[in-house]
Order: sequence, then C-alpha cells, then structure tokens
Amino acid sequence: MSDHVREHLSVLASAEKRLLIWMAHRMPSAIHSDHLTSLALAAMALAGGAFAAARWDRRALWLVVVALAINWFGDSLDGTLARVRRVERPRYGFYVDHVLDIAGATLLFGGLACSPFMSPVIALALLVAYLLVFGEVFLATAVRSVFRMSFAGVGPTELRILLAAGAVALLRDPYVTLGPISLRLFDLGGLIAIAGLGVAFITAIVRNTRALAAAEPRRYHRPLTVTRKFATVRCQTADTQPAAP
Repeated sequence: MSDHVREHLSVLASAEKRLLIWMAHRMPSAIHSDHLTSLALAAMALAGGAFAAARWDRRALWLVVVALAINWFGDSLDGTLARVRRVERPRYGFYVDHVLDIAGATLLFGGLACSPFMSPVIALALLVAYLLVFGEVFLATAVRSVFRMSFAGVGPTELRILLAAGAVALLRDPYVTLGPISLRLFDLGGLIAIAGLGVAFITAIVRNTRALAAAEPRRYHRPLTVTRKFATVRCQTADTQPAAP
C-alpha cells in the first residue's frame, strides 16, 4: 500500500494532525512506531476489560476513558512518527496497524457484550457492522488507492470521544427514557451506530462502484460470430486433409 492516498476529512483532523506532528518531533528516539501500535492494542483490551469489570464496580468506567485516551495516543501517533522520521514501511505499517485495529475493536465490543450496559446481540451486530465498513475501506484502498478515514465528518478520534462521553454518562444513569420506553443508553447508541455504519457502507459501495465503472467501462463483443468463424476454419481445414488410406 505504498502509493495510496490518506483521505481524512473529520471535524478534528486538521488540529489533530498538527498536534501529532508536534508530539512526534518530541518523541524519545528509543520509542518507535511498533511500540505505539502495541500500546494502542493493549489500551483497547484495557477498555474492553474495564467495561466488563464495571459489572461489579461502576468506577471502572473511568478506566475506559483513560484507556481510550491511551489508544488514541498510540494508534494516531504511530504512523505520524514514522513519517516524521522518514522511516516508513508502508505495506508493513498498513497491515500491522489495521489488523491490530480489528483485534482491538473485537476486544472492545467483546467487553461491552460482557458488561451490563449493552445487549450481547447489539454488541455483536455493532462489531459486524464495523468489520463490514473496515472490509470495504480496505478493498477500496486496494482498487482506488484512496484510504478513507472518515465519513460525514466523523473519524476514529470523534468516535473515541463519543464513546468516552458515553462511559462517563453511564456513571450517572445507564438508561435513557424515550416517552414510555426505557432503554439502556448503550443499546440505543449501539443501534444508532449500526444504522450509521450501514449508511456509510452502502454509500461507499455505490460511490466506489460508480467510479470504477466509469474508469473501466463495459466492453461488448460477439462471441457467437467468432465461434462460427473458428468452426468454419476447422471445417475447411478438415476438407483439405487427404483421406486416410
């Protein structure tokens, strides 16, 4: 993936990029990108574990907020650090970073499924929707060389902020009332997230399919005509062969 373009148009992207470059220039030389990527995975595992542990002590939700901040630090800074130091390994970095992102998301949603704040069915559906969008992004990167990191102004950083805010809200009341209906806050949030990911998935499919169809228009041919000519040549060749003695 050495020639792909990163398209990051989230609300915080510009300010975040400046901050990450500032931090990368001040990072100790002993720290490299693999350290940060591993830190990001460990932090996501910690967030999932903290959600699960909140079943017994809701104060563990504060640990979720800390873990998400650490995950942002490691996951957002690893690539920037490599680019600032001019030591990029594009294919290695792309693969390792994003395969660990998938593992981290699985750990996070697994922790939510084990918590009292989200139905396991909704947590699993949210993970499936997330992986569908991730899969489409990877395919689009391979065929169009554009790696989209946001949708409708929302990227990974904005999602972490929303999740952290939700974790803090759980400390007050894990339920939300909609008229006569009372739902778990994270069940409602999970359903909204699933719908949003579904819209992003379908929109990306339509956009990329149209772009690829325009770049590679359909070609028409007449296979039957070619086959008849081929058969005629074969017949003419057979007629000219001498008869067997």
